[in-house]
Amino acid sequence: MNPARRVAFDVLRAVDESDAYANLLLPQELRRAGLSSADAALATELTYGTLRRRGTYDAIIEHASGRSVDAIDPPVRDALRLGVHQLLATRVASHAAVNESVELVRRSGAANAAGFANAVLRRIARDNPGDWLQRVADAARSDDERLGLRYAHPVWVIRAFRRALAAEGRADELEELLAADNVSPAVTMTALPGLADIPADAARTPYSPVGFRLGGGDPEPLVRAAGGRVRVQDEGSQLAALALARVRPVRAGERWLDLCAAPGGKTAVLAAEALAGDARVEANELSPARAKLVRTSVAGVPLDVPVSEEDGRVRAGRGVYDRILVDAPCTGLGALRRRPEARWRKTPADVPDLSDLQRGLLTAAVDALAPDGVVAYVTCSPHLAETAAVVADLRRTRDDLVELDARAVLRSVSRGELDLPDQQDGSGRAQLWPHRHGTDAMSITLLQKR
Repeated sequence: MNPARRVAFDVLRAVDESDAYANLLLPQELRRAGLSSADAALATELTYGTLRRRGTYDAIIEHASGRSVDAIDPPVRDALRLGVHQLLATRVASHAAVNESVELVRRSGAANAAGFANAVLRRIARDNPGDWLQRVADAARSDDERLGLRYAHPVWVIRAFRRALAAEGRADELEELLAADNVSPAVTMTALPGLADIPADAARTPYSPVGFRLGGGDPEPLVRAAGGRVRVQDEGSQLAALALARVRPVRAGERWLDLCAAPGGKTAVLAAEALAGDARVEANELSPARAKLVRTSVAGVPLDVPVSEEDGRVRAGRGVYDRILVDAPCTGLGALRRRPEARWRKTPADVPDLSDLQRGLLTAAVDALAPDGVVAYVTCSPHLAETAAVVADLRRTRDDLVELDARAVLRSVSRGELDLPDQQDGSGRAQLWPHRHGTDAMSITLLQKR
């Protein structure tokens, strides 16, 4: 058994069985298995590729097997998905993809299903990827379903993306966005402002003044050597933190709060900016395990950053703040490139509860603002119910808020020219996109208290 396939299968099982996050679990499994660089690269491609295109592969498995994937035992189903990815999207030899996937079925305790798995995979191996895609697309019930099969996105996500792009007058970019979601993102780094320098041989990011990319290799040695002052962080996250920190000059003694802080990357950027301006930063994270990540993240900044562990809707009121970051829990639809399983894990039913939570957190943050204070409402999702609608609902009930032009603030922060079209609703919200900016699809709104 090739160890790369074993690792990929184990991660797929954990994602399916325990709601594990592949981007957190896979690096641990790679280290534990001690794989060569070639096998580690194969395991990564097999894991992310299979998770990313799961919906399309399920449709192909159903067509080839004549049964619903829900009726297939979960370990067998994951082995089939892994085999289909190798057959249709990699250069792995067909006999190796089939034989080792069948062996995974046997080793998972489902030896009686080995014949079934062998027959299904051999049936799929007989035709090329284009034929299979056409076959399942012909059975689709709508254009959006066909689009979903082609780009491996649930239909409800496609429709949410279309509405969000249309809010900028850019609905014609939908397929470009869907394609970008299926490309693994480049590793982007942050050098905390005032505390670390960007390496001379690194490539600067196009927008963030503190971002850079290495030429290749594992960034972990650099992160360790920098003592936490250099870290891996998406450029969109960097820009979101800088938008709040640089929305106006910092006055000495200002008090800042990161209300939903985990895993702490934005907190660290805020802390570095606050240190330079003689301001104070506090952080909050409900989960004790995730609060520990925040403490680790800010350890490299020579500034005391207290981290509390409370419901943010309660915690916000324990003080009066000049700047508050509300990086609210959301569907995560803006980070599908790095968390591919999220597209299949979330459903439309999750949105209303998340929107209620987002409204509660934002309302509590606004209440905790000092006069003239600013709150940055950020979500790693472009879904309008989690972005524009949350802010609009709050503003309908408050006459003490002014919405700032987040697009203008981001342009003032950015190193390069940012393509940020106006929102059709007239708001000042800024929306970043994977296909347009190479970042996660981060939504940023800035509200100032009168």
